[in-house]
Amino acid sequence: MDLKLDGKVALVTGSSKGIGEAIARGLAREKATVIVHGRDRGKTEQVAKEIVADGGRAHAVVGDLTLDGDVQRLVTEARDLAGPINIVVNNAGGSGGTEDWTNTRAATWASAFDRNVVAAVRVTALLLPHMRAAKWGRVINIASLAGMMPPATRPDYSAAKAAMVAMTASLAKAVALDGITVNTVSPGTIRSTSLETGFRTVGIANGIPAGAAWEQVEQAVLPMFAQVPLGRVGTLEEIADAIAFLVSPRAGYITGSNLRLDGGMLPTT
Repeated sequence: MDLKLDGKVALVTGSSKGIGEAIARGLAREKATVIVHGRDRGKTEQVAKEIVADGGRAHAVVGDLTLDGDVQRLVTEARDLAGPINIVVNNAGGSGGTEDWTNTRAATWASAFDRNVVAAVRVTALLLPHMRAAKWGRVINIASLAGMMPPATRPDYSAAKAAMVAMTASLAKAVALDGITVNTVSPGTIRSTSLETGFRTVGIANGIPAGAAWEQVEQAVLPMFAQVPLGRVGTLEEIADAIAFLVSPRAGYITGSNLRLDGGMLPTT
């Protein structure tokens, strides 16, 4: 299926590693020009170079999304490198720590909201005027299943991701007549380097050999962490593929939605 992304320019925040990197690589495979963003210049430029080496089109920009000046500069640099930006994937963010309700601090909540919610607002607000003028644009906010199934720990993170879902719904209504769609993607348990390391550590503690195949580790350890009806964790490629479709012209009637990539974890009733 041709997703018709050739000629589109996508800024993926926090794409020097992890989920963001997978999204950037996936969009490049679909012929979009990708702006790779990170805070570490070496890692960010390396991802962009690898995308180009694989036949894609990519550029790198560096900046701290909690700083207004950095955001303005990196958006300007991105436009100078690739032209008008049609697509933004607000992936940067993350959790600030392991606090729970016995030791949570207001400062942690403020920091979590700044890195996740407000950072996405800073970037999106700068890109919307051109999208509106062009009568075409795509905004994807990366939330988390934690925003809908919050655990007892890291309440700041769950609340920030829930706020991103609400932000998506509001913005989608505001720009619907401008040819812009806005959607949330909420990953559940996804195989990443850190997740695999954690699973293997738990597996070893439970008698699984250090060099065991991932499938063996996954089947033994996943039930200790989450009850996933599909019986496995998701992959980075599955997230990238879903987002590539959502930002494509083929998904023009999907807006204001929250796509859960959770293997069926969230109860439907």
